[in-house]
Amino acid sequence: MNEVIQTLEARRSIRKFKPDMPLEEEIEQVIDAGLYAASGMNRQSAIVVAVTNKELRDKIANDNREIGGWPEGFDPFYGASVILIVLANKAVPTYIYDGSLMMGNLMNAAASLGLGSIWIHRAKEEFEQDGYKKMLKDLGIEGEWEGIGHCALGYIDGENPAAPARNEGRVFWCE
Repeated sequence: MNEVIQTLEARRSIRKFKPDMPLEEEIEQVIDAGLYAASGMNRQSAIVVAVTNKELRDKIANDNREIGGWPEGFDPFYGASVILIVLANKAVPTYIYDGSLMMGNLMNAAASLGLGSIWIHRAKEEFEQDGYKKMLKDLGIEGEWEGIGHCALGYIDGENPAAPARNEGRVFWCE
């Protein structure tokens, strides 16, 4: 079977990460793959904010936990040391699709490198808050951006989960 298809079929959402920071080259390769995601009319409306600073990572995790309504001490990023936040330019009509495709590329690239990942939501709610809008401004990011998702990234603590059976009745042929 083709190596790309094998990776696509083997990738799983990881919910337990080792505390070790992935190599910078690995993180960069994952990000580069995200930047090559398909986008409407090649507008490339999605961007990545790569968070490797532990203090900022923990603040984002706590804010995400509060938005999600989880109890104190719960880590919605499951211990991942890297958070790749995907945002997309709201001025582009396909921005949600563009950001979603970028998220898929990030997660599949991570799997191809032996890294674990998981898509964590609530980036939209985070980046509606003034503090996160200020973060973007401080990074030199202007305009109206919507948080699409967080790609929690790191080394898998344990085994990659097996794929559950695929649901039947999801393919319809028009021949």
